[in-house]
Amino acid sequence: MDKNRNKQDSKIFQTECPCCHSILWIDSTNKEVMKFEKKRGKKGNLDELLEKERKRKAGFETRFDSTAELAEEKKKDAQKRYQQAFIRLKKQDDKD
Repeated sequence: MDKNRNKQDSKIFQTECPCCHSILWIDSTNKEVMKFEKKRGKKGNLDELLEKERKRKAGFETRFDSTAELAEEKKKDAQKRYQQAFIRLKKQDDKD
């Protein structure tokens, strides 16, 4: 009889998990999760998906372009240093 009384006295409340955003039903008396329901993600339409993919692709192109530009700058810097080293070497040879 006491068990039935605990079930009637228990209060169940609903809350949302901060991590996975599932809905939880918690028994405050027993401090147990009685039920949970996973929250489904919002489904977008095809236009939203295509727009998202276009932006992602543009991001890749931008990163590729900046990487190629950086590589070109490094190449020019290396050529400049090589020329300077070659000039210094010629000057040392001329002195000797």
